[in-house]
Amino acid sequence: MKGQSGRKAGADPAESTGRGRPKDEAGASDEVAAEQVRAGATRAAAERNRRRLSPWLTAPEEPPPAVPDADIPRPSVIPASSTASMVLSIAGQIGQSVLTAITEPPNSELAAEDDEDQGASAPTTEPTGWPEPTAAASPNVSNLEVGPTAAEPEGEENPDRLLEVIEFLRSRLAGDYEVDAFGFDPEFADAVPLNLLRPLYQHWFRVEVRGAENIPAEGGALIVANHSGTVPLDALMTGVAVREERERHLRILGGDLVFQTPFLAGLARRGGATLASNPDAERLLSSGELVGVWPEGYKGIGKPFSERYKLQRFGRGGFVSAALRTGVPIVPCSIVGAEEIYPIIAKVPSLARLLGLPYLPITPFFPLLGPLGAVPLPSKWLIEFGAPIHTADLSPQAAEDPILVFDLTDRIRQTIQQTLYSLLVQRRSVFF
Repeated sequence: MKGQSGRKAGADPAESTGRGRPKDEAGASDEVAAEQVRAGATRAAAERNRRRLSPWLTAPEEPPPAVPDADIPRPSVIPASSTASMVLSIAGQIGQSVLTAITEPPNSELAAEDDEDQGASAPTTEPTGWPEPTAAASPNVSNLEVGPTAAEPEGEENPDRLLEVIEFLRSRLAGDYEVDAFGFDPEFADAVPLNLLRPLYQHWFRVEVRGAENIPAEGGALIVANHSGTVPLDALMTGVAVREERERHLRILGGDLVFQTPFLAGLARRGGATLASNPDAERLLSSGELVGVWPEGYKGIGKPFSERYKLQRFGRGGFVSAALRTGVPIVPCSIVGAEEIYPIIAKVPSLARLLGLPYLPITPFFPLLGPLGAVPLPSKWLIEFGAPIHTADLSPQAAEDPILVFDLTDRIRQTIQQTLYSLLVQRRSVFF
């Protein structure tokens, strides 16, 4: 036992460390690792320096030369008001230059210098700068006609037309216009209704007018026509025909429904229409107006298509009494084409009474197509004014004779009916 313990006590120190490495070997390995770390850091630093000194990224060795202090002029800030004044001044100068160039004759300075050089060798004349035409250069100058120039092409509207439209709108907005006792505004009638109806008159219905010379050029007269078409376009087209052919306004006598409609009433009165009554008709005729009447009334305009061009009763002859009292001529008028624009195939009386209308028509396209069915068919129209029937030879008291009034009324009705038959025979087609 003692021998074993003695051996243990005297054992080699190297064995005392157990199974691990000796102390000297461990210290040497740590130093080698540290050396490797330092070498790696040195290489990394060298690589960074190399990349930093690359020719693409190398900073200039010498600093850029300093710019000496000098008085460099810099733009000053101009106020907005000064800028606007300057722009207006320049614009004024340009406008003055253009105006001078337009108003002054060309080569005025050269013409003045030529006059000074000639002196007394030529007769003294006032220089104008414009070349004067000579007979040798243009022997037929007097026979030439001035045509449209580049500045004023043919067909261009007069610039004053725009001023007229502006003045018309201004006067209407300001209320600066005059109307007669019936509310008629001639300028409004020419500017609004006539311009709106003229395309229908010329291009849609292609109205052909005959016998316009039978309409008096001045003074009172009564035009009596047949009524048809569901909508009173025949009265409007007659008014356009009178205005286009004789340059007169036709004062239409309209039904009470027209003047019971709020917007339509004012438009109709300003366009020249008035209520169909004997007192109003006599006042218009006495003042020299051209009056139009459609004595068939609602029975004529609302008759079915099966009864087309068959005149209805002309009432009691009130229009004849008005003509007799005022002594104006009566001009019969026959209208062909209006019957086909809205052919009535049926009516709805109960709904018409509910709506307060004299009739509610049903056409092949209305109300089936809705608003599109309200477009009139483009039928061919013929309007013929017959020879006037003069009443000046009769006394105003003749208007109180019912037999005379009835006889004259029937005579006018028969004249219009016979003319309608004649025009229907002459018309080649309904739409052509």
